[in-house]
Amino acid sequence: MKIKATSEWHTRFPGGHVGVLLVSGVDNRKRTTPLDGHKRELEARLRKQFAGFSRADFLQLEVLAAYRDYYKTFGNTYHVQLHLESITTKNKSLPTVSPLVDANFAAELETLVLTAGHDADLLQEPIHIDASRGDETFIQMNGKTKTLKADDMMMRDAQGVVCSIIYGQDARTPISETTTRALYVAYGPAGVPKDAVRQQLEAITHNIQLVKEDIHVELLEVIAANDTHQAKATS
Repeated sequence: MKIKATSEWHTRFPGGHVGVLLVSGVDNRKRTTPLDGHKRELEARLRKQFAGFSRADFLQLEVLAAYRDYYKTFGNTYHVQLHLESITTKNKSLPTVSPLVDANFAAELETLVLTAGHDADLLQEPIHIDASRGDETFIQMNGKTKTLKADDMMMRDAQGVVCSIIYGQDARTPISETTTRALYVAYGPAGVPKDAVRQQLEAITHNIQLVKEDIHVELLEVIAANDTHQAKATS
């Protein structure tokens, strides 16, 4: 599997990064695993770390400030920030969906880096990280057809759009209980450090290994805007 950023992405998002993590040999059956305990520990740690924080305080964090600026141009609010607030100020818990999805949700709360998860076997090459024109349509996970806004960071495969920052993931390629090979894509607009994007991929990997230790990491790369490098999985 190769994942390449288009010239339009490089031009439109200077200072941006996209991280890609491809793991195989995973087991996404719903069951109790050590990841559940990790989630409870993470919640307690976040509540202690951010005790007394207001929304304005959260927006002083480097990563959240970068996403605020990105989302603000589209008139939206960054949902990971809202999830962090709900856990730290309202004592909500991380959701339980499935091990592979929960691994990502937990990592997002640690690094605050937006990440989508796809069943890699449902994607069709070529796969590109791109900038939207504003005329692309896709079916969201909730079944609604959406037309993308122009200049949003997105990913598409041979069949069409599979994700954008503002509108989220598609209904065609999501992780399911039968997924054995998963692709995670972390979207970092300008202001989100490269190290934070890599830490997100590493955190997801760690969380999946709490569920199944002997997974195979086929690809873990961070693509930087204005870098011609393309991510390519090992065979």
